Amino acid sequence: MYVCMCNGYTDKDIRSVVKRGGVSCATDAYAALGSGFCCGTCKDCAEEVVSQELPNVTLLAAE
Repeated sequence: MYVCMCNGYTDKDIRSVVKRGGVSCATDAYAALGSGFCCGTCKDCAEEVVSQELPNVTLLAAE
């Protein structure tokens, strides 16, 4: 699903950069994808996607 229409980012794009590591919030994810927020409408949704994916990264790192 598209999260950010301005940049064309999907939830899969955001999840992918979170899995790579070094991302702890939507701002970090957007920076890793090469841009920042434009209109900001997507920020809450992007934060939710990041928070859903972070526990998976933590579990992998702990194993």
